[in-house]
Amino acid sequence: MFKLQPAQLVAISFFAVILIGGAVLSLPMSAQSGHYINPIDAFFTATSATCVTGLAVKDIGKDFSIFGQIIVLFLIQIGGLGIMTLSTFFAIIIGRRLTLRENVIMKNALDRHSTEELKRLIIYILFITFIIEAMGTLLLWPKFGNLYYAIFHSVSAFCNAGFSLYTNNLENYKSDTVVNMTIMTLIILGGLGFVVLVDIGRFFRNFFMGSFFKRKHYSINLFSKVNLQTKIVVVGSFALIILGVTMFLFLENGKTLYGLGIKDKLLVSFFQSVTSRTAGFNTVAIGNLASPTLFFIIILMFIGASSGSTGGGIKVNTMGILIGGAWSMMKNGDNMYLFKKTIPKDIFRRCVMIAGLAGAWLVIFTMLLSFVEADKETMPNYFLKIFFEVTSAFGTVGLSTGITSILSSFGKFILMVTMFAGRIGPLTLALAMAIKEDKAFYKYPEEKIMVG
Repeated sequence: MFKLQPAQLVAISFFAVILIGGAVLSLPMSAQSGHYINPIDAFFTATSATCVTGLAVKDIGKDFSIFGQIIVLFLIQIGGLGIMTLSTFFAIIIGRRLTLRENVIMKNALDRHSTEELKRLIIYILFITFIIEAMGTLLLWPKFGNLYYAIFHSVSAFCNAGFSLYTNNLENYKSDTVVNMTIMTLIILGGLGFVVLVDIGRFFRNFFMGSFFKRKHYSINLFSKVNLQTKIVVVGSFALIILGVTMFLFLENGKTLYGLGIKDKLLVSFFQSVTSRTAGFNTVAIGNLASPTLFFIIILMFIGASSGSTGGGIKVNTMGILIGGAWSMMKNGDNMYLFKKTIPKDIFRRCVMIAGLAGAWLVIFTMLLSFVEADKETMPNYFLKIFFEVTSAFGTVGLSTGITSILSSFGKFILMVTMFAGRIGPLTLALAMAIKEDKAFYKYPEEKIMVG
């Protein structure tokens, strides 16, 4: 009997959920009108929700019924947490022992080596997810005046999906500090990754135990106990947020930010900086942004969130290691160091492969989409908008300049494939490379060539 590899099982799991979700969303009961929804639009919505992207060809709040909206929310939650995480969690709570194959899948997916540690992590993931989403709901409820709307946006924000029940997303709340701060916090927490959240929680526990309960052994070498991944993700995310705020303020000060007060300018800039890397919410019309701003957002979308998070992109960890590796090569160093730790060369090679494949995908599918949608060439900034849309789909971001709904059926299909690849591509590649290792017992002779 043919046995699926873990990477293949992850991909098939996501694909199966998309098929089921798309089939249900195409039913009359899922539509506000009570009629069948165009299958391509239904499957596009299911793909976008399961891949926690947020690109939409239908108005979620107006075109879908409450039943359809709940299905979208369910797909977002499953896509954000990860199907294998959920299935393994339910296997644990009903008392079934994990099979050897399930252990391999989850250990590689969550980068854990001990089965007991893996079980604790999965339970903790579910616990902190629902606690964070519940807190977000409580904060948003008074502002939205509707518990259901608060739940939907809280889950969508933490899962970095970007779906909104409002036609213009969150543009009506661009001056609301509570809504902005709550959504941004949810996005950041979801984008840091579950492993990082666990490590940060452990850090604060040790800090409080050492500072307030005078248990000195907890506070000894406090920062050295923090995982390298956590350090890279936290520092990288903070740097990207500050860079995004600075660039947005500089590029949009005389455009979309014109006429706003200092507080509103900062709120909008911070919000767009945070959401542009993975979430897809917006408080200003993305289609009205200047071309340099759109291109800068493309860079943020390409980088994305953290590995093991609800977000997409090539990941902050990958970019951090690539920068560290480039810096080491510039100094002609044999080893690569980050935060006084040596990065294994196979990890660096994996990062190069992920970034290279992601870049190649964007080039090929941007060309393909621009060819398919050639009848829209008269549109202002046509190619930039096409490039923006493909990058948003691959980075599972969901920001759009407004052209998603007017794409042809084939154009929508291209974005569906891109969203699917963006959601499982880097993870599948990492899993496949972790399982397979090509050990050569011979080496061909070396020969130098000119480069650069």
